[in-house]
Amino acid sequence: MAGIVGYGAYVPSYRIKIEEIAKVWGDDPIALSRGLVVNEKSVPGADEDTATISVEAARYALKRSQIDPQKIGAIYVGSESHPYAVKPTATIVSEAIQASPILTAADLEFACKAGTAGMQIVNGMVDSGMIEYGLAIGADTSQGAPGDALEYTASAGGAAYIIGSKNTLADIEHTCSFTTDTPDFYRREGMAYPSHGGRFTGEPAFFKHVQGAAQLLFEQTGTTAEDYDYGVFHQPNGKFYLNVGKRLGFNNEQIEYGLLTPFIGNTYSGATPLGLASVLDNAEPGDKIMAVSYGSGAGSDAFSITVNDNIIEKRDLAPKVQDIVSNKSYIDYSVYAKYKDKIRMD
Repeated sequence: MAGIVGYGAYVPSYRIKIEEIAKVWGDDPIALSRGLVVNEKSVPGADEDTATISVEAARYALKRSQIDPQKIGAIYVGSESHPYAVKPTATIVSEAIQASPILTAADLEFACKAGTAGMQIVNGMVDSGMIEYGLAIGADTSQGAPGDALEYTASAGGAAYIIGSKNTLADIEHTCSFTTDTPDFYRREGMAYPSHGGRFTGEPAFFKHVQGAAQLLFEQTGTTAEDYDYGVFHQPNGKFYLNVGKRLGFNNEQIEYGLLTPFIGNTYSGATPLGLASVLDNAEPGDKIMAVSYGSGAGSDAFSITVNDNIIEKRDLAPKVQDIVSNKSYIDYSVYAKYKDKIRMD
């Protein structure tokens, strides 16, 4: 059985508070914070992008895995903000972590679930015996147009997972997906910012697919929410996360460790992988985790994962998510606009 051999996370240290953005556009920061359950969000520095975030997360995953990077046979980087339109991020990562040359490497894109799609691919490749270890990364420096609702949540961060069948710290017992053609969010080639369907993104998009994948996992594994010690879901905002957890039968204690949006915003492809990493930082041997991602367009990947004894030794080999998130410095809107290239002449 394939499982997680090592994991790592990275979130840029810069933060901007919701009230700083609201001040520019004349919005009510208290209403926004309560409605979105978001207080601040991460902002990539001038020298940070999806590639640098992926490399940092991958290096931490290697520290926890304690494997030779030359044994990694596949690297997949899932993101909707790859730095190059034509030039893979995955090859940059492979060279940076000294895994090159590599059997196969590719970039994935499926909105916010591209990272978990990579985890599924690598999981299958390990189970088939095609590779010994694979690396799957979900990372983004997400976009939100000035003044758009997305600007209050679109942030930056990512997590990396090395998957193999030896010396795992958590075992992937089952995975499944639920996918339809639901165009709730999109960005055409050449467009600087995405478009979204407003309220349409809720019931027919996010909730239908997250619940659909979770229910499918319940059915295929013969489990319910009560069988899991932790649940973690995609989090476009804190409100959706808490709502879908309640709908699926999870209580607040089961889902609290995975909720990062109030502190760092929506990291898109990094959201569920980061939430899962935070749970692994706190889980004990024998604990059972359900993780469900969501990507617009639309689909969700669901995982049933059981933590084993190796977690005790391995999780302290690299920085924990909470330590990374706590390392922060605040910026104002002008610096944020500069770093996010929001001042355009076209």
